[in-house]
Amino acid sequence: MNERKPDADPGVAAGSRRTSFESYMRFLAEAPRDGTPVVLETETALSLHFDVLATQSFMSRRDPDRLVLGYTRTMMGFLLLHPSPARISVIGLGGGSLVKYCYRHLPATRVVAVEIDPAVIALRERFRIPPDDVRLQVVCADGAEYVRGREARPEVILVDGFLADGMPLQLGSAGFYAACHARLADDGMLVANFLASDRGMPHYLGAVRAVFGASMSVARAEDSCNYTLFAWKGPPRLPSLQTLLARARALEAVHALKLTPTARRMKRGEAVAADPDAWHALARPRDTL
Repeated sequence: MNERKPDADPGVAAGSRRTSFESYMRFLAEAPRDGTPVVLETETALSLHFDVLATQSFMSRRDPDRLVLGYTRTMMGFLLLHPSPARISVIGLGGGSLVKYCYRHLPATRVVAVEIDPAVIALRERFRIPPDDVRLQVVCADGAEYVRGREARPEVILVDGFLADGMPLQLGSAGFYAACHARLADDGMLVANFLASDRGMPHYLGAVRAVFGASMSVARAEDSCNYTLFAWKGPPRLPSLQTLLARARALEAVHALKLTPTARRMKRGEAVAADPDAWHALARPRDTL
C-alpha cells in the first residue's frame, strides 16, 4: 500500500480521461483528512485512499483481479518458493488486490485476510472481493495479534498493513516477526511491503534478521518506491539464480507477472539483507535493487 497512482492508460479515450480528471479534482476537494478510508471512482478504475496523496489500493474496472500496482506483483515472488501453497494469510486487506489474485489464480489455496479496520472491510463489495467461502475468509482483527493464535499454519504470510501515517509500529516489531516465524509452516515464507521513505527500515530489517537469521532478502519493488522483504524458514540461501529463473519462466506461463526480474532482484537482495550498513541507504533514489 501507500504507492502513487498509476499513470493514465493511453488506450482510454480522451473523454474518459477528462471525466476521470474531474472525478479526481472533486476527490481532492472533498475527501476527508482524518484517515477515514475513501474510494476514488473513475470510469476505468477504483482506488482506496486514507489521504489524498497516497494510493492504498487500485483496481481496474476492466480486469478487477489484475495486480495493477508494482509492489503487489513483486510480493507474488513467493511463488518462486511456494508455487501452490495450501494456505496464505494476508495482513491488511485494503482493496483486496493480493487476496483476489491469490483466490483466483491459486485454486488449491485457502486465503485468510486479516484487517483491523471494519470501515475497510465494508468496502469489499465495491472492490469485488468475493464473499467468504471454504477457500476465503476475511477476519476483522489486529494482524499482530492474529499471528499469535493457534490456528492452521500458513506456508505464506503477506504483510501489507498501513494506516494514513504509514505502517503500524506493531507490524514492524521484533515480537511480530517472532510470532510470524512461529506461526509459519516449517518451510514457510514471510513477505512484507515497506515504504522506501520509512526511516524505520533498518530497525525492521534488524528485527527480521534476529528471528530469521540469514534467510532473508530485501529488494526494490517493481515500478515503485517500495521495498519487498522476503524471509523464509529453512536454508540460509535462496536456490541458485539459474534455478529461480527456470522457475520464473515456468510460472510466467500461467501467471501474468514479471517473475523473471523479480527472481533477479530477490537473489541480489540476499547481499543487501546481509549488510546492515546498506540498510540505511535503501531509500536513496539512485538505488537500483
